[in-house]
Amino acid sequence: MADDYLVRIGKLIRDARQHRGWTQTQLAEALATSQSAVNRIERGNQNISLEMIARIGEALDSEIVSLGYAGPMHLRVVGRRRLSGAIDVKTSKNACVALLCASLLNKGRTVLRRVARIEEVFRLLEVLNSVGVRTRWINDGVDLEIVPPAELDMESIDSEAAIRTRSIIMFLGPLLHRMDRFKLPYAGGCDLGTRTIEPHMIALRRFGLEVTATEGIYHAQVERSVSPDRPIVLTERGDTVTENALLAAARHDGVTVIRNASSNYMVQDLCFFLEALGVRVDGIGTTTLTVHGIPQIDVDVDYSPSEDPVEAMSLLAAAVVTESELTIRRVPIEFMEIELAVLEEMGLDHDRSAEYAADNGRTRLVDLTVRPSKLEAPIDKIHPMPFPGLNIDNVPFFAAIAATAQGKTLIHDWVYDNRAIYLTDLNRLGGRLQLLDPHRVLVEGPTRWRAAEMMCPPALRPAVVVLLAMMAAEGTSVLRNVYVINRGYEDLAERLNSIGAQIEIFRDI
Repeated sequence: MADDYLVRIGKLIRDARQHRGWTQTQLAEALATSQSAVNRIERGNQNISLEMIARIGEALDSEIVSLGYAGPMHLRVVGRRRLSGAIDVKTSKNACVALLCASLLNKGRTVLRRVARIEEVFRLLEVLNSVGVRTRWINDGVDLEIVPPAELDMESIDSEAAIRTRSIIMFLGPLLHRMDRFKLPYAGGCDLGTRTIEPHMIALRRFGLEVTATEGIYHAQVERSVSPDRPIVLTERGDTVTENALLAAARHDGVTVIRNASSNYMVQDLCFFLEALGVRVDGIGTTTLTVHGIPQIDVDVDYSPSEDPVEAMSLLAAAVVTESELTIRRVPIEFMEIELAVLEEMGLDHDRSAEYAADNGRTRLVDLTVRPSKLEAPIDKIHPMPFPGLNIDNVPFFAAIAATAQGKTLIHDWVYDNRAIYLTDLNRLGGRLQLLDPHRVLVEGPTRWRAAEMMCPPALRPAVVVLLAMMAAEGTSVLRNVYVINRGYEDLAERLNSIGAQIEIFRDI
């Protein structure tokens, strides 16, 4: 019973720290203790006095015993409010998690600018901290500094944090250069034989990495005599698969050719970052990447990841479903062009500014103004394709948009087995979506949205789509347990409120 009490206190402290945006190392510094001690407290593995609880509460500017953060976060949404003004797109979630993994390649200091402060990033930071990497938020919590140790302590890895992020798979590429044997937890009981994991293994075996999986652990072993002797052909043009191959190739002493590579936005950002580390990458933006690896990387690097095209699409969809005029600034236009072409066909009234460069100096941005429009269902189905096609993660937003249009729209989400099913949650809010099979849904519009109380879908983009529909619905809706949204969006409710939404965050007490 006492141990259970310590676990509950530990979770309260962990949630309070994350709410503040601190790492375990930062809290440890404030308490004049060690990161490992904070880790034990948060796991419920260390007795803790009332005096220590008070000190932690003071450091975090929160009274731990009355926080109310032990339970899940919910949103109360007052709908039918028009949005107005302008909002900036945040940096890319998927780029940021790739760059955190890539920082393990570098023996020097890495500074990442305007890092997305989201749950996925927090989980990776906890994993990095647990193996000895020092991280801290600098410049008023806007930027992130990363300093690796001489040797990683993989035996102390925070397994709980690791299994809550699928990004942990991207540790394989950089770690194979640092040690001959290591273990990693894997998320969600993934089987190495599944479609999403095996392509990683096919690529990384060419660098001598062999992995077996037992009881939720990857057991990795590296054979140093093995290296790519011909181009690596990826069996799946996946983003994380391409990133893992890039991470492995970056410190391989030689030239590695990667074919059937993804050229999506997060892959390009990773390539730009590798170039900042001194690794030459030819073919960025194409499906053939040539990496001129260097065996040792020890540089101080400062890099700014670009903006997130999926967040840009989220904000555009918010304007469409609420029939609002809204300016979305810093939109990475080269990763939104197909989406905008489809929306133009549907009748979207919008204009865009002249192009300008993102802070990384490479990605093209525009400011996009969207106005209330009478949309018609597109003639062709909506379906994703690898870049430069319609982005896989932007497909769900077309369900909400199509529900506002006149006519029937077929959405074919062929990549994921279950995501189309979650889109039918819109029917609870007045939508008319017919599931044809696990990949295809027929959306009929226009829709008169109505308020409802419901659980958040367990998939990130469908969860946000439900939130947007609630913003368009007459009355007050409740969306329960929105952790999945916090995994991919920073302060989304507050930011939507800043442009006219009325969304209240609350928790069960």
